[in-house]
Amino acid sequence: MKTNVRTTVGALSIAAAALAHHPHPAAAAPPTTTRVTIAAEGTDLFGTVSSGRGACERNRTVHLYKQVGTRGGSDDVRVAQDTTEVVDGVGRWSTGNTGMSGRFYARATRTASCGPGVSPTIRVSRD
Repeated sequence: MKTNVRTTVGALSIAAAALAHHPHPAAAAPPTTTRVTIAAEGTDLFGTVSSGRGACERNRTVHLYKQVGTRGGSDDVRVAQDTTEVVDGVGRWSTGNTGMSGRFYARATRTASCGPGVSPTIRVSRD
């Protein structure tokens, strides 16, 4: 009986050591890259969220910012938010008519498995 206990304890020790040196692959994987686009028709703003991983395109929160001064500065103002819907295989977002002119960019927030994404800045004017 002592031999069985020693064998079991030894096997458990080896398994624990192996797990400690090799983390779970999913935990070690970096977030998937996210790309965000932005476009305007008048003051209607819309765009897409794309990624190599389909789960990163649907139900993503996208924030629309009005750029004030240098892009990404603390003075940029968040003016709208939407959640993407997959339409024809593409994650689409739209804020509708903001009624505002100026410079705008969109940012998709980070999730556990999807990296954040930021669009280029565009200039919007009221017609």
